[in-house]
Amino acid sequence: MRAVVVYESMFGNTHEVAEHVAEGLRDGFEVELLAVGEAIGTILHDVELLVVGGPTHVHGLSRPTSRRSASQQAADDDDLDLEPDAEGPGLREWFDGLPRHTGRSAAFDTRVDASAMLTGRASKGIAKRLDRHGYDLVCPPESFLVDKENHLVGGEAERAVGWGRHLASVTAAAG
Repeated sequence: MRAVVVYESMFGNTHEVAEHVAEGLRDGFEVELLAVGEAIGTILHDVELLVVGGPTHVHGLSRPTSRRSASQQAADDDDLDLEPDAEGPGLREWFDGLPRHTGRSAAFDTRVDASAMLTGRASKGIAKRLDRHGYDLVCPPESFLVDKENHLVGGEAERAVGWGRHLASVTAAAG
């Protein structure tokens, strides 16, 4: 079985989570990990599970303006490194070009470690877009937390691996 993990990342946290989710998925899948810029135009017809994740920006998915703001933030802060494709197209643009398809999917995000009422959750917007494109979610959208210094909160990497294993298990059980 084949799974594809598509992610958008600004400062590396979502990329790291995507790698850990892919690690967990490898228990039951051949896994391809793609940055959103690499995923544009990728054919997904033979994929049993599509997992999509992105950072939460201004309560939801990034926009060109929020990506420019992240780029400026990295330029102003020596402790932040911008991902190589962070200034390219984001998940919104990828979804705009994604053909309608049927299949199984899962959605995740990274967000600041605070109430979701305050931060929002990009994973909810990702899940809605997956549904509109014909994908069925195998589980509710998931958030992975980042601290105020922009690092994954302790234990989140391990939780991402476990979530990937869970996705592999529920997808296999759904047959």
